[in-house]
Amino acid sequence: MRIALFTETFLPKVDGIVTRLRYTIENLQRRGNQVLVVCPDGGIKEYKGAQVYGVSGFPLPLYPELKMALPRPAIGQVLEKFQPDVIHVVNPAVLGLAGIFYSKMLNIPLVASYHTHLPQYLQHYGLGMLEGLLWELLKVAHNQAALNLCTSTAMIEELTARGIERVYLWQRGVDTEIFHPRLASDRMRSLLSQNHPKSPLLLYVGRLSAEKEIERIKPILEAIPEARLALVGDGPHRANLEKYFAGTNTHFVGYLVGTELASAFASADAFIFPSRTETLGLVLLEAMAAGCPVVAASCGGIPDIVTDGVNGYLFSPEADESAAIAATIRLLENKQEREKIRQNARREAERWGWAAATCQLQDYYQKVIHSQLPKAV
Repeated sequence: MRIALFTETFLPKVDGIVTRLRYTIENLQRRGNQVLVVCPDGGIKEYKGAQVYGVSGFPLPLYPELKMALPRPAIGQVLEKFQPDVIHVVNPAVLGLAGIFYSKMLNIPLVASYHTHLPQYLQHYGLGMLEGLLWELLKVAHNQAALNLCTSTAMIEELTARGIERVYLWQRGVDTEIFHPRLASDRMRSLLSQNHPKSPLLLYVGRLSAEKEIERIKPILEAIPEARLALVGDGPHRANLEKYFAGTNTHFVGYLVGTELASAFASADAFIFPSRTETLGLVLLEAMAAGCPVVAASCGGIPDIVTDGVNGYLFSPEADESAAIAATIRLLENKQEREKIRQNARREAERWGWAAATCQLQDYYQKVIHSQLPKAV
């Protein structure tokens, strides 16, 4: 198959969507498919054998790490030359609209996927009054597709309730070879804890942005005075967070990738994830694969991954931080239970490989091409 992927974000940006796309592209190419990636220009022309066509753009004022790339006629010329069998638009917002337009113009089957809970993000940027309008725009865009994919059952239910049609599950995936408990190291633990390796080590990995609600970790840290917190990642909210966490045992590590990131997960005592806007939460699955116990808000796609008291801990997203504090203290104080959680987390992650997720996606593509929609979830 020849697959044209339109995405609003790609390398060199680092986030969960880019991670999923990287593994998907690699596995699609390995299975004999040819992939064209149309994305904001990041200086990359090729990835794992796939052609990357970068469209020049400009940084978003509220989120400078993201580039807004506007559709242009040259995209149509690139598509006509590539001759795709299917177009897949990922989080169609601006550039993705070009994918929708050319799918109609060139009569190419269209698949769309939903990964970022944009309507919920708006309230964190003072734009909550636009949520209803954004849902209407998303509905119009997604309903152009023959098939819409989500990465959790919670998102399937929400999108269906919002009027988005033909919604199916694209199963989760994680690299269980890179993310592994064996990568736990004293060196990494010292780095994350700023040379306090014996102290309880709490970890957050992800974008440092307002919608992640990282501030909610501070009461947990304050309730455990001897604990250290490592924030791995970067983003537009970093300066505000540095002020907010000033005077606490918090280390802003910056980005880590590959085995360094995997080692960070494996070396921590608990992964704290308070976000209430997750469609899936890929970093949670990476933490679990590395054997790092998770304490997370029971919201969005997270309950699809974490079973409370079995392979991690969940707390009510609407309650105050007392439940998250209690779960974290319980985890740190009970070594035997912590080890059981680690083992169960790893066992859960081992069920989900990228090859299986990509095989499922390829099957969806084939059904759309042949106008044979799968049975709804």
